[in-house]
Formats: sequence, structure tokens, C-alpha cells
Amino acid sequence: MTENEAVDPIRPEFPTGRVKKIMKLDKDIKVNPEASFLISCSTNLFLQFLAERSAEVAAEKKKKTVKIDHLRTAVKRHRPTIDFLLDSLPVPAESIQSVANSLSDRDLSRPVADKPAPPWLELAA
Repeated sequence: MTENEAVDPIRPEFPTGRVKKIMKLDKDIKVNPEASFLISCSTNLFLQFLAERSAEVAAEKKKKTVKIDHLRTAVKRHRPTIDFLLDSLPVPAESIQSVANSLSDRDLSRPVADKPAPPWLELAA
């Protein structure tokens, strides 16, 4: 690279202000501008990687549209992401149906207060 060539500045796809705002939801975290910039760029690279892998899975299955099942398969194939991301993906329709079929009539007739809260609601509290 010569001195006369202009270097394009890196501009993250995600607004750094919004990234900082999300991170500050945890009151114990302090974020400086450089950190929010790097996290924004890293998020962009990660989503690009995940989209490429999901598109590869869709192409392997000879599909033109990437669906949630393709994304789930891409996540399962990439070991570093499987631990934190797989639990965040929606449950497949077959799993929902099998859970519904396994419930007994007694479970369906219980009052709402007796039923345990879904795990995602317990995390929000």
C-alpha cells in the first residue's frame, strides 16, 4: 500500500450507540467507545459467518431459501457456537407437537398457577 492510497474507514453495520445501550442493560458493565465499536464489528462478522454457513446448508439441501432449520444445522456444525446459540433458537415444530402429545389430560386441567413458568420467563425475573 502506498502513501497516496486512501484507506476507507471501517464502519460497523450496527450502530455503536445501540450496541452500547444494550450492553449497559447490565448495570455492572462499563463500555468505552472502542469496545462498543469492536463489539459492533464483531457482531457483524459473526452474523455474516452464520449467514454464509446457513446458506451452505440450504444449498446442500438444494433449497434457494434459508430457513430456521438450515440455521439450526449450521449452528450444530460449528462447535464454538452450539453452546450459547442453540438454546436461543426457536424449538422446531415437531418438538412442540411431541411435547403437546406427551401431556396428559391431568396436566392440561391444572390451574395456571400450578403450572411451572417457562424457562425464558424465569430468566427475565
